[in-house]
Amino acid sequence: MNRFHIGLVVNPLAGLGGSVALKGSDGADTAALAQQLGAEAKAPQRAAQALEQLLDVAAQIKISTGAGLLGEQSCQLAGLQCEVIYQGADPSTATDSKELARRLIEDAKVDLLVFAGGDGTARDIHAICPAEQPVLGIPAGVKIHSGVYAVSPRAAGKVMAQMVRGELTTVTHADVMDIDETAFRQGTVRAKRFGELLVPAELRYVQAVKMGGRESDELVLADIAADFIESMEDDVLYIMGSGSTVAAIMEDLQLPNTLLGVDVVKNGELLAQDVTARQLEQWVITEQQPAVIVVTVIGGQGHLFGRGNQQLSAKLLAHLGNEAIRVVASKRKLQQLDGRPLLVDTGDHQVDDALAGVIRVTTGYHDEVFMQIAAP
Repeated sequence: MNRFHIGLVVNPLAGLGGSVALKGSDGADTAALAQQLGAEAKAPQRAAQALEQLLDVAAQIKISTGAGLLGEQSCQLAGLQCEVIYQGADPSTATDSKELARRLIEDAKVDLLVFAGGDGTARDIHAICPAEQPVLGIPAGVKIHSGVYAVSPRAAGKVMAQMVRGELTTVTHADVMDIDETAFRQGTVRAKRFGELLVPAELRYVQAVKMGGRESDELVLADIAADFIESMEDDVLYIMGSGSTVAAIMEDLQLPNTLLGVDVVKNGELLAQDVTARQLEQWVITEQQPAVIVVTVIGGQGHLFGRGNQQLSAKLLAHLGNEAIRVVASKRKLQQLDGRPLLVDTGDHQVDDALAGVIRVTTGYHDEVFMQIAAP
């Protein structure tokens, strides 16, 4: 079973300055002064409060983190097992948070990066985090101006559990904000936006696609198409699968479409129509052309591969890997699955197992949800 992989970063210095009226913890001198004044690290305990919400789904998750206060202690407090992949300095610094996060993203390739801290920690994570890496903040600092944090540690844990169970979870970009602590200590609030991080949020419909509280199919398809076309890159083969959602993208591209077949698009033009598995393998595997597979979900069944798109062979999927798969579907279609996972049936058990896990599904313009893929 492919377990949901969580990467945990705890900034043990986060929030130290709050209880001793230092208005924050940024800077080594401030943290040292806070400890001299009797402040105690609260971030490990707050992270543990979030992790406790995962006890019911412990068998479905894997947690990777840093040694000691960087995350290991929080897992122990919560009663969860973890894999330690990084040994930090004592006391830890912002460099430790960044390096641990980098290893969790690049080496461990976690599904979700969770960090406990404040706005300074969010800035550190933002500095090294790819734009499409999902993250979630556990509030543990003095200043929580950023929109990347849950409203409480328990709330963060409930969102994580929801994702692990495969419930429909929207992801959205949220602002990373911070204030000038020196000015703040003098009574002046001076906030600044440092960028965005991709975070899970409560399931909600985007305003542009609502009609009487329900999705408008026409507007949803237009939003999905606009999002996808905006992301298209030059000199990449886009292997367009069957189905009406993919057809809407082709329509917006003003290209002919094989509704029940597979077409190939490159540089905004139709390269080939109604192609075979052998043709695709020739271009992608033999000629080593970069490619992206675009598929939708079969309504009611939930299949991505193995039903009506056998041109997308197991050999092709194994060569390209999960990162080259782009799934597009309306939230209505996903909700019709009633909590069941997406399915793959490529005819190769090893490929099916490799595809199983968590995948993001484009459900609107800059609107995505997490779904689980399970081999039958």
